[in-house]
Amino acid sequence: MSNLLSAWRRCAGLLLAAALLGGAPARTLAQEGDVYRFSPVNQYGIAVTAAYWNPIMTYVSQKSGVKLQLKIGRTSADTTAYVLAQEVEFIFSNHLFSPEREGLGWKVFGRRLTPPVHSQILVPADSPITDLSQLAGKEVVFPGPEALVAYKFAAAQLMSRKVEFKTVFGGNMDGAFGQLFSGKAAAVGANSQLAEGYTRREGRKFRVLWQSQPLHDLALMHSSKVPDKVLKAVAAAFIGMHADPKGRAVLTQASAEVGLGEEAYFIASDGSEYAGYRDFYRNAPPSLR
Repeated sequence: MSNLLSAWRRCAGLLLAAALLGGAPARTLAQEGDVYRFSPVNQYGIAVTAAYWNPIMTYVSQKSGVKLQLKIGRTSADTTAYVLAQEVEFIFSNHLFSPEREGLGWKVFGRRLTPPVHSQILVPADSPITDLSQLAGKEVVFPGPEALVAYKFAAAQLMSRKVEFKTVFGGNMDGAFGQLFSGKAAAVGANSQLAEGYTRREGRKFRVLWQSQPLHDLALMHSSKVPDKVLKAVAAAFIGMHADPKGRAVLTQASAEVGLGEEAYFIASDGSEYAGYRDFYRNAPPSLR
């Protein structure tokens, strides 16, 4: 029964995504017809991503009076391509902290408050592999080439240890986990938060071979073309969400869809907390910058 309910919710999330293309809040701050696109990194499959973000989009749109529309690509790399092409106005990402991309004008206005995340290199709990050196010559799967925590941090660690591995991409974190547990890859580069959520949702267990220093969760960011009045309204809706009973209920339901704890909510940020990401780019192998 719980699986059927979860599937229904995910289908409802996708239907809501379609509805947002033509729907609008009753009261809008923006001019009639204005729509601001919001692109979160594909941390999960498309259905689960929609199930998490669509209720949040609906709440923020209604609370702020600004029409937000979810825009996600088939893979995390596709979604980031929308961002780099300036096809969206708001994002939830950690893909823009390299020196080159910081010059594009995106600014942090908030972040999701969760326990620290770590880059991890994982194998199934029953795998015979117990050390990174045993991954030499084996396939290691990652979500995609844009995944900073799950791919770049993890791959850099293997490179620093001179472990020659074969890179495979799964399209998103759930796709990578699927390849790991199907036996197509020996290990996975992961975001610890997403690995923990996958264990809660799917019952799969991992062994941690390595993990990074703690890092902050992804950032809410806006492009330079968003009017200040619109930004303030959207930011206030996100940041005040957990203090509003209706907003708290939406967050609780959405978090349950992806295996997040009930304490996950959005807070204000000026971007200074992301020094760990910026430091990575100063020291990473050139192929990962």
